[in-house]
Amino acid sequence: MSSEDKYPVHGMRLQVRQVTHQAININSFELVHPEGQELPPFDPGAHIDFYFHDGSVRQYSLCSDPADHSRYLIGVLRDDKGRGGSQALHERVHVQRTVVVGKPRNNFPIAEEAKHHLLLAGGIGVTPMMAMLYHLDSIGADFTLHYCSKSPEHTAFKADLAPYVEDGRVFFHQDGGIPGQGLDIAKLLKKHKKGTHLYYCGPPGFMRAVKQFTEHWPEGTVHFEFFTAGAAPKQTMTGDELGKDGEAIGIGFQIKVASTGKVYSVPNDKTIIEVLAENGIKVEVSCESGLCSTCSVRYLEGVVDHRDLVLSDKEKMQYLTPCVSRARSDMLVLDL
Repeated sequence: MSSEDKYPVHGMRLQVRQVTHQAININSFELVHPEGQELPPFDPGAHIDFYFHDGSVRQYSLCSDPADHSRYLIGVLRDDKGRGGSQALHERVHVQRTVVVGKPRNNFPIAEEAKHHLLLAGGIGVTPMMAMLYHLDSIGADFTLHYCSKSPEHTAFKADLAPYVEDGRVFFHQDGGIPGQGLDIAKLLKKHKKGTHLYYCGPPGFMRAVKQFTEHWPEGTVHFEFFTAGAAPKQTMTGDELGKDGEAIGIGFQIKVASTGKVYSVPNDKTIIEVLAENGIKVEVSCESGLCSTCSVRYLEGVVDHRDLVLSDKEKMQYLTPCVSRARSDMLVLDL
């Protein structure tokens, strides 16, 4: 199989027009259509899938103005301890190079009904906030962005954010690498003001802190996005899924395909996606970590152990993410 065959049919071939150093270990990549055509529109909070030659896929938030259909802009933090995608982008993706990306998808939308939008960004988590900020500013919405980073040198998009800093809508917080020395998250989130919606994205410690201090906020007013699978809370198997040495054992549960009536067993060392694929049933996937809803499937019967980080409580009543979801019942009937 050639590298070309690994790309999805819905992928777009775009050209890298500019690569900009934004902060220490952070570059932005401007992507445009090779023939100057407009790109598919996107809503603030959206991301694109980036397809690599080895068949791997990574997700990057769009941080350009959603009103500008001439380009996509992504900001990428080089992580030498990551899975290799950010390293490849920093080392091998240069101006004029052609890359393949998917059409924008949004798992982190803005609540348009909010009276005030409170944005919290930690490090590279500022990328989705940039598109949100541009959109909110364009419609005259009330918003505030608190951007936490290690130092001014680690703060991306400073020039773009400067006008908003001057008018008191964006605040920088640098902690010098010492947790607790920057933004007082507990104080900021202690009281929920009616009509306020919160959006946050950042590294694991930042995400845990914000979650802890928003437990008392009204349901539906807190929105978040994990930008890597490593930032998401780790899912653990229950006692009856593990053997004495901690290895997965036995048959976890069964799935039934409603359209054919066929039943398949899902062992504890495989996902629903993998079992479906082994039996010739293809479901579109992307992150395979429960961080997007690309693979979401409707289920008709059974009790689901939801392990994703994107479906709402209402959506979980009808859908599951087969890349990470398990079953609490003996069988799940899938609407496939």
